[in-house]
Amino acid sequence: MTRFAPQIKIAATYMRGGTSKGVFFRLQDLPLSAQTPGTARDALLLRVIGSPDPYGKQIDGMGAATSSTSKTVILSKSTRADHDVDYLFGQVSIDQPFVDWSGNCGNLSAAVGPFAISNGLVDASRIPENGIASIRIWQANISKTIIANVPITNGAVQETGDFELDGVTFPAAEVQLEFMDPGADEEGAGGAMFPTGNLVDALEVPGVGTLQATLINAGIPTIFINACDIGFNGTELQDAINGDAKTLALFESIRAHGALRMGLIKSLDEAATRQHTPKVAFVAPATDYVASSGKSVRASDIDLNVRAMSMGKLHHAMMGTASVAIAVAACVPGTLVNTAAGGGGLKAVRFGHPSGTLQVGAEAAQDNGQWAVKKAVMSRSARVLMEGFVRIPPTSNPSTAD
Repeated sequence: MTRFAPQIKIAATYMRGGTSKGVFFRLQDLPLSAQTPGTARDALLLRVIGSPDPYGKQIDGMGAATSSTSKTVILSKSTRADHDVDYLFGQVSIDQPFVDWSGNCGNLSAAVGPFAISNGLVDASRIPENGIASIRIWQANISKTIIANVPITNGAVQETGDFELDGVTFPAAEVQLEFMDPGADEEGAGGAMFPTGNLVDALEVPGVGTLQATLINAGIPTIFINACDIGFNGTELQDAINGDAKTLALFESIRAHGALRMGLIKSLDEAATRQHTPKVAFVAPATDYVASSGKSVRASDIDLNVRAMSMGKLHHAMMGTASVAIAVAACVPGTLVNTAAGGGGLKAVRFGHPSGTLQVGAEAAQDNGQWAVKKAVMSRSARVLMEGFVRIPPTSNPSTAD
C-alpha cells in the first residue's frame, strides 16, 4: 500500500485584529527551513492558509477566501534598539501561488502587541500589573515603527471591553495604534511621501482616460481618485463592485499604471505578482448612505466617503494602512482626499466606508518644501480566536510499501 508521511504540527494562534484576521506565528516555532525568507517559508504559509485554491474558497486551510482573512504574521523579539518585537506580515494570494511581502496590515497591527505580550516576546519589566503597555513594534515589511497601546489587567492582556468598531460585530478592548513617521516608506522615489512630487497627478490609464490622482506613500502606497471620475458616487457596497468583472479589471488597470507612475514596479507585468500594494481608493464628498450592516450613515457625521480595493476586490470596511493614508492625505491641503473632505487645514477626519465610519488623526507639516507627518493615530481592537497548533501535510512525496 502507499504510505504517506504524517502532517506537520506547528504552534500558532488565530487572531482577529481590527477588521482582519490571520494566523500568527513566533519565528522560533516555525520549521527551521521556514525561519528565513524564501520559497520554503512561502510554501508553508500558502499551505496553512489553503492557497492557491482555484475554487477561491480556501476550504483546505485557515483562510476564509477574502483579502481580510488570507493573512499571516511572523513575530520575534526585536533585534533593534528601543523596540520590543519585530513584525513581518505576509498577504497570501487566494488563487495564485505567492505570498506578497510588500506592505503592512494596519488592522492586524492591533493584534501584534497583545500576541507579543502573551507569548513571551516582550520583557516582563515592560508590562504593568494594571494599565497600558506601550509596545514598540518594528514593522519589518516597510521599516517603520508602530506603537501599540495595549490594556493590561492583572498582568495579562485585556481583550474584552466596550470599544465598538464598524465592520466588527462584537465589542472588545480598545488598542490605540500610533504609526510613527508614516509619510514615506523605502519604496519608490527614494521614499518620498508624494513620489512624483505632486499633490495631484494626471494619471493616464489606457481604456479609461486621464484621471486626477493623488499618489501617496503613507501607511501603505495608495492611489486616490475621485469616485465621480469613474462613474461612482463613493457610497458603493461590495455587491455593487465585486461581481462586476469589467469594473474589477478597470481598478486593476488603474492600480498597475499608478504603481508604475509611483516607481513601485518597473513594468506593468510586475503588478500581477504584487497584489497587496499599492491600494486604489476612491473618494467623494460626504453623502448619506446605508452601510452593509443596515446602519444609516449621515453626511453630517462624516467628512467624506472613501472606498478602497484590496487584493482585487472592494474591501468590506477599510484597511488600517489605507486609513493612515487617508488621514495623512486629508491633512495635506490640495490632495484629492483633502478636497473631498472640504479642504483647509485638518488634523483628523471621520470617513464613511462600506461598514460604517472611522476616525483617524494625523498632523502634517512642510519641512524644506516637503510634506512630512510625525505620526498617525487610530483605534482598533484585537482578540485571540483560537490557539494551539496548525497542521499541514509535508511537501515530500509519498513512499510506497507493501
